[in-house]
Amino acid sequence: MADSIQKDPQGPDWPLGFIAVAVPSTPVSIMSKVDPNNVNSPGQSIPSGGTLPAGALSYTIRAKKIIFQARKPGASNTGTVVNTGNIYIVRVGVGAGTGNRVDQGSIIRTIQPTDPPWEMHVDEDGSESLNPYRYFVDADTAGDGVYPLLII
Repeated sequence: MADSIQKDPQGPDWPLGFIAVAVPSTPVSIMSKVDPNNVNSPGQSIPSGGTLPAGALSYTIRAKKIIFQARKPGASNTGTVVNTGNIYIVRVGVGAGTGNRVDQGSIIRTIQPTDPPWEMHVDEDGSESLNPYRYFVDADTAGDGVYPLLII
């Protein structure tokens, strides 16, 4: 059975699916399942002629909250189980920075296997928002990962 890939950028909630780290120290974008080509990433430019790429939205995806549940699918995809090692929520590295779990300047949060879900949020008054394309996941152990949920 295949997992659902929700395409619900209008919210109010948008589960992004299980984001697995295949190779430790190789971060994976939390948007990798719902937008694998990053066509809606704010850093993408509109091609000449002003036509949006296929699948592109006419607005920037923003969230008021991102909830990271650091777990992975259980055997035969029945429910979820705790990860084996730590999960790292990171940003892309700058300069010579690697932007992974060893780049201390890119780590936003370390989530241990038994930690509860972690919420990253901004004020709910509408003056701020989070760009989900900014966040990546790294792990100590291959196959570990997170279930991110955007609250739009």
